[in-house]
Amino acid sequence: MKIKNLLFIAGAAIILSSCGNSISSNVKLESEMDTLSYALGNSVATSLNSQATTLNDLNYNAFVNGMKDVFEKNDVKMNEEEVTNFIRKYFSKQRALKLRANLDNGIAFLAENKDKKGIITTTSGLQYEILSEGTGKSPTAVDTVICHYHGTLIDGTVFDSSVEKGEPFTTALNRVIPGWTEGLQLMKEGSKYRFYIPTELGYGVRIRPGGKIEANMALIFEIELLEVIEVK
Repeated sequence: MKIKNLLFIAGAAIILSSCGNSISSNVKLESEMDTLSYALGNSVATSLNSQATTLNDLNYNAFVNGMKDVFEKNDVKMNEEEVTNFIRKYFSKQRALKLRANLDNGIAFLAENKDKKGIITTTSGLQYEILSEGTGKSPTAVDTVICHYHGTLIDGTVFDSSVEKGEPFTTALNRVIPGWTEGLQLMKEGSKYRFYIPTELGYGVRIRPGGKIEANMALIFEIELLEVIEVK
């Protein structure tokens, strides 16, 4: 969300919810305006949390007074340019710190993981282990595969799973992340492998906000190759 839009919504939320009164956590949604006020406040919090993970210590008094000073035409402590520049720099800094932390965590995890029994590392940095070996054909990079997968973060958090959905996943291997394209070509039909994918072979920084996968995260996929559909 753009900063100006964020500030506008935040301002509306403060005006509608506080109106100069102390903020109570025991709010009741008894009218349409009550519900709108709560919804706007909820939207602001969601927008802020999507941009940074360090807002647990937000000074609510300063937050409210920053809005009241503008709307009540008090002596504001920062002009519009200073506000915009400070917020932009703050969230840019937080994003950079998060990117670095995710990258470092992934590198450390893979460095330790590669020395475990049964782990094979390819020249690209992809790591995998064979859980069970099949006897069918292997796909090429342009073939379509039908498979089951179970995807987790390195801390074990599940972010997606065809196994849990109860329906196999069908895809062309040239339309998935590089770790999949490379990894599934190592498999035969009937095989089940576990892949440890560094961020450069995963999604990198190309992440939609709000999901469990964050930019620069290493990922783990357990994949069972059910069928290869060859390109004719």
